[in-house]
Amino acid sequence: MILRAKTKWLFEGKPLTQKQEENSQLNISEIENSLTVLKSLPRRLVFELTNTCNLNCVMCGRNAADFKPTIFNMDWFNYFVPLLNTVEEVTLMGWGEPTIHPNFIEMLRVINDSNARKYFCTNGMTLDRITDALFEYNVDVFGVSLDGANPETNDKLRRGAYFEKITTDLRKIVKIRSTQGLKYPHINFVFCAMRSNLHELSKLVELAADIGIDEVKVVYLTTFYKDLLDEILWGFEDEIRHEFDKATKNSEKYNILLKLPHIPGSDPAGNNSHKECFAVYRDLFVGSDGFVRPCMSSSHKLFPLEINKNICEIWNSTAHQEYRKTTNVEGLMATPCKNCYQSSHCNWNKKGAFIQMGNEFSPRWE
Repeated sequence: MILRAKTKWLFEGKPLTQKQEENSQLNISEIENSLTVLKSLPRRLVFELTNTCNLNCVMCGRNAADFKPTIFNMDWFNYFVPLLNTVEEVTLMGWGEPTIHPNFIEMLRVINDSNARKYFCTNGMTLDRITDALFEYNVDVFGVSLDGANPETNDKLRRGAYFEKITTDLRKIVKIRSTQGLKYPHINFVFCAMRSNLHELSKLVELAADIGIDEVKVVYLTTFYKDLLDEILWGFEDEIRHEFDKATKNSEKYNILLKLPHIPGSDPAGNNSHKECFAVYRDLFVGSDGFVRPCMSSSHKLFPLEINKNICEIWNSTAHQEYRKTTNVEGLMATPCKNCYQSSHCNWNKKGAFIQMGNEFSPRWE
């Protein structure tokens, strides 16, 4: 199965409760009617647990931004606990590596006491430490960033990573899942495609099949500084199409779900700044510095989270309402939206989606 972009619907894992289903259906209706004041509550909570990382990947925007290391406060997390039986999903990810947060496993435990699904994306270097928690707290889905089908490529790009350790730990997790007869956690590889590794995509699909990984998701490299200009895939449409075709054949052969970005020139966004965006309608994002932002890829700090306020005051804040009014309106949208590089919503017909130099692409962590 081949998918091209995100939809308004989230990952389908365990069945929703009636309360979740009613909130989700109301939210979808409000999105489709472009309402700015929502009666529905968020369907997804996204918490950036930290902006620090245990790796130093060559493509990471953290290398192009000066910031103060920050960590998500458990008081903020506890504020949202009453909401966990209403939202569909809690996503633990952002600019840093979520699993190094000292309370990461505790958060999984708390979320597991509700019916919310759990998702996070990791660089895979701590999988051995969290394996037991994946099953004890019924993690629904997690992604592992892997940018090569062999140690030489992956470990060169993802500095500090150890391909063999990551794949060995994944094999152990898949074996436990199989032995226990479980369908979840659903596991995917997240592959950052660039000129030096694009040719390995089809091999990565083969590796996923060999390990027992369910899905391979591809995102294009967006560079934040000039050192990687030679790695972006803008202008290499024929090469992209060729490698995507090879990967597609392998995904069909091995029954691996493959998520591919649109090939530049064929993105349905046409000449718009980005595809239709529903992030500020569906997701409530809180950064590791305690500021609410429109989404992970936006540099705009809307306001600091105030846990003495009612959730509806936060969700229908003036700042959220303004973003909902303008985020899909050409000429009115905020600058970060005009320069969108969010992998699922940006317009890959535009060179700017591949290059963020000169833009304020990340929040300022003063």
